[in-house]
Amino acid sequence: MLILGMDEAGRGSVLGPLVVGAFLWEAPAGCALHDVAAQAPLRAAGAADSKALSPKRRVQARAALAPMGSGLLRQATAVQIDGANINHLEEAAFIELIVQTRPARVYLDAPVHPRGIPALERRLADAISSQGVAVPQMVVQPKADVTWPVVGAASIFAKVARDAAMAALSVEYGQPLGSGYPSDPVSRRWISGYLQRDEPLPACVRSRWGTIDKLRQQPLF
Repeated sequence: MLILGMDEAGRGSVLGPLVVGAFLWEAPAGCALHDVAAQAPLRAAGAADSKALSPKRRVQARAALAPMGSGLLRQATAVQIDGANINHLEEAAFIELIVQTRPARVYLDAPVHPRGIPALERRLADAISSQGVAVPQMVVQPKADVTWPVVGAASIFAKVARDAAMAALSVEYGQPLGSGYPSDPVSRRWISGYLQRDEPLPACVRSRWGTIDKLRQQPLF
């Protein structure tokens, strides 16, 4: 039975891409929908909430998980995020990955408040069925990357890819850019430099984010 875990990295970032990761795995035949123990082989290989792992451990876990299933990625650039709705972009990625892989079950780290989960499930089901694909069983939960190893695996693939994207941007601009999150003083300082010099923000910055307006009103960190 094919099951698909999905998660993202970089949703709350002000800098760099949103990366949606997925992990497709052949689960034991006959396992129940909510049988966490059935996913124990993925946990043993290192599947976990990527935020709880060091960069080195994430890379090691990704290498261990890669032969066990298929890791898939979709990315939305800062330009795409500025020009659209990040929720719509993320849901479109979920739909594309489900239609491509056609799993029997989907485990998803909820990108919405728990009250919004039923509506999210309906939107996904409607979009999938409209493309002539059977709607899989779905488990959509907050912190699913902690509970479900298949989602933890997806989280790791997404985070490693986003880390690589941020490292590439640091090389491109010739200096460390930090994690890209608003709480990171390295990232804030780099963006503030452009604002203070009254220079156009680079394309990798999500210029519509509220963080940018806050930085415009503050001195250089």
